[in-house]
Amino acid sequence: MTDEKRDPRPWYREIGWTRWKAFAGAWIGYLLDGFDFVLITLVLTEVSEEFGLDPVEAAGLVSAAFVTRWLGGAVLGAIGDRYGRRTAMVLSIWLFSLGTLACGFAWSYGSLFAARLVIGLGMAGEYSASATYVMESWPARLRGRASGFLISGYSMGTVLAAEVYSVVVPAHGWRWMFYLGVLPVVVALWVRRALPEAEDWEEAVAETASRPSPFRPLFADRRRAVVNVLLAAVALGALFLVFAGRAGGGTAVLSVVAGAVMVTFAVQLGGRRGRVLYLALVGTVFAAFLYSWPIQALLPTYLKTELGYTPEEVAQVLYFAGFGTMAGCWLSGFTGDRFGPPRAYAWTLAASLVFVFPVFAVDEDLALLGVLLFVLQALSFGVSGLLPRWIGGHFPAERRAAGLGFTYNVGALGGAVAPVLGARLAEGMSLGTALAVLTFGLSLVVVVLVGFDVPRRLHRRADPTAGADHLTA
Repeated sequence: MTDEKRDPRPWYREIGWTRWKAFAGAWIGYLLDGFDFVLITLVLTEVSEEFGLDPVEAAGLVSAAFVTRWLGGAVLGAIGDRYGRRTAMVLSIWLFSLGTLACGFAWSYGSLFAARLVIGLGMAGEYSASATYVMESWPARLRGRASGFLISGYSMGTVLAAEVYSVVVPAHGWRWMFYLGVLPVVVALWVRRALPEAEDWEEAVAETASRPSPFRPLFADRRRAVVNVLLAAVALGALFLVFAGRAGGGTAVLSVVAGAVMVTFAVQLGGRRGRVLYLALVGTVFAAFLYSWPIQALLPTYLKTELGYTPEEVAQVLYFAGFGTMAGCWLSGFTGDRFGPPRAYAWTLAASLVFVFPVFAVDEDLALLGVLLFVLQALSFGVSGLLPRWIGGHFPAERRAAGLGFTYNVGALGGAVAPVLGARLAEGMSLGTALAVLTFGLSLVVVVLVGFDVPRRLHRRADPTAGADHLTA
């Protein structure tokens, strides 16, 4: 798909009704993603009381989705590359809906944990399938907006979950939150039922006259296939023990084992020329989750314990943060198209550093804290709206969904590590200071990695024939 001649119409009219409809179906899926993530944290007290959970088991429910997320991103991404983005979108939303509904009918801790595993599969597939579908359906010069606008659905989901919780749970109980969470899925499936296939993918298949097979390197022969299946089982088992709180003193060893398996898969999927790219992208996304997720996970705790805010005041602050993230996603879409994803991402994230320590210096002024947090989240977490656009540009259409799904969702394991790292730092300093130091330091790391386009530079060293941004044309 090329855009040699600029369309004279306003950009929003250039998209057209069919593309906006496709965007709506994908955006609702992202809304459900954000709704579910905040939902499990909101009802954790009620769930723990009903099932008699200890703090470790309760925390395991939040982290359960990370056990299967990497697998869902890789498998559903590969399905999107082989059978089409639309097929993968529908499969991912079905997994999501089944997992969400099963949470509402859960009869024990084990059944609820299993339902969260299914949600992890669907959540990861939703990211890779929907992001590639929308970007490949929009004109090349507007793909930054496609990415940023799409990710804003996650932020809306977090805000919506907090609002629904305050109305539904006191009157009907925690299970109804999950029942209501299925409603957006029904809408998304209805919108997606008759969508055309993504143009870039159709052109790539037509040019090669064959269906892509991104997992071929993992199953090149019977011996390799058996070994890789066993490695996947080992990784799933290790992550389950770690995130379910059953690893005991072996947490560090099991984490290293799971990480080694991910590296092994990245090396095989990338091949001799692309393995450096896969590893560099995973490392960058991992660092991005490390800088952004300590605040996402531990901000309510900080507000309650160190500042002594009431639940109502915490909710007000979280509204500011949620809408700030949404505004940042919209902003990143425009700046990404105007200046290019690496430059827009790096400069926006660098600007956020000005607001990190002031956020944690405010004490009693709720309005000032809300404003500062709005700006910080817009510039730091909101800029993640460009991640699908930035990552997707490193891969040609025939392996874009699998590449994006694998690198992003393996890197997303940083989101599970981040709260633990923040809590560990807080053992030697205040929680607010720990969050500020972690956010500031790792933001600088990501500014360097993305601003200097390190993954692409390393890829060109390994493969001098590597092309530029695959999503620009």
